Amino acid sequence: QSMGIEVEASHHEVAAGQQEIDFHYGDALRSADNAMTFKYTMKSVAKKNNLHATFMPKPIFGINGSGMHVHQSLMNRSTGENAFTAEGSEYGLSPLALSFIAGQLAHARAMCLVVAPLVNSYKRLVPGYEAPVYISWGRTNRSALIRVPRVSKGNPMATRLELRCPDPSCNPYLAFAVMLAAGLDGIKRNLQPPAPIEEDIYHLDEETRRLRHVDTLPASLSEAIAEAQADPLIEEALGSYTFERLVEAKKQEWDDYRIRVMSWEIERYLPLY
Repeated sequence: QSMGIEVEASHHEVAAGQQEIDFHYGDALRSADNAMTFKYTMKSVAKKNNLHATFMPKPIFGINGSGMHVHQSLMNRSTGENAFTAEGSEYGLSPLALSFIAGQLAHARAMCLVVAPLVNSYKRLVPGYEAPVYISWGRTNRSALIRVPRVSKGNPMATRLELRCPDPSCNPYLAFAVMLAAGLDGIKRNLQPPAPIEEDIYHLDEETRRLRHVDTLPASLSEAIAEAQADPLIEEALGSYTFERLVEAKKQEWDDYRIRVMSWEIERYLPLY
């Protein structure tokens, strides 16, 4: 807090040694600055105390990974009011907010290259560990990609959308850029989101998900690269130079990973073959 980062809350999370720290909201650039400052500071302080602080998405198999859930809202420059608010509507969301949701859902698979940028990121995005897998939205549904948090009555300024797929390994400047571009694309094209889902999507069978048009996030970094290359919005948001260098680096990372022989392969196959 002495560095200007206002912490609203912090608590122990589900996994061993896992902490959640919630920052007070701010504009996108300041929020990205805060995220970077916090990560560098946390690692430095931990090292001085003979500890290691990690922001790796899934450092331990079988327990929850670490996400970087991002709460988003747009403000009206003229009035200072929350543009996502429409009191009396379902979920308290304005038509603009619904189009923003639709835009992020439409570009979700491509955004993953930026918001979940590591091979390891996709070990976190699996069913059963409170991480999103399915491209959907809802209110209380923590299996959904986008969640609409409840706000206190009479506090419309708190209306916001929580995107749950980013993880703390991402570059927040690039991540916020593609998130904003995707949402604004939904607004520009007046996209409408599918019906919200409040059931636990992990418990829906494949046929039910198909009938309700529920797609999935990429299952690997390789898939995410292909999705980003197929979606012009990602390159437009990042600029061609940054996008091309990112794709180049991530293809190399995937190649480095896929040629390695992992301990799981030795344990599973060596006794059999």
